Amino acid sequence: MAWVKAIAIVLTALLALLAVLALAAGQLGWLRGPAPSRLGLTEGRLKPPSRTPNSVSSQADLWPDHPQRDYARIAPFAAGTAAGGPDATWARLRRVLEADRRARIVHADGDYLHAEFTTRWLGFVDDAEFWLDRAAGVIHVRSSSRVGRRDYGANRARVESLRTRLGGSGGAAGG
Repeated sequence: MAWVKAIAIVLTALLALLAVLALAAGQLGWLRGPAPSRLGLTEGRLKPPSRTPNSVSSQADLWPDHPQRDYARIAPFAAGTAAGGPDATWARLRRVLEADRRARIVHADGDYLHAEFTTRWLGFVDDAEFWLDRAAGVIHVRSSSRVGRRDYGANRARVESLRTRLGGSGGAAGG
């Protein structure tokens, strides 16, 4: 029975070593993943959701045959009904992102914004895009993980947290 205890100790040590190595890799930026291609707005559309369950998009229904449409579907932020209208909501979103220590605005141009969100310990990066659709009175959002096949709800939780932090005007618009 001593051999069982020895194996358990070795396995525990190996697991601890793997955890330390993963933490070190994350802190060194080795788990960031490559920056995505084709981000931005094209004919009123953000990039489609990922083909694996690791992203959310308020425009998921624009791709009816997409394999992750149902998983990815999330409501846009309301922008047209708040005091100050869409511009005030857009400015508030930017302030919320700038105040978030895990977020970094990568690109902002008029009614489009791209931000990166980095996890604390492992340094995984998720990309979020926002588009102020003035005609519809909403801010469309797409948030996607760079690495991994699943996000375990992280992108949805982030978008819903942003919705909450935006306050009254950040609620869901439409279905």
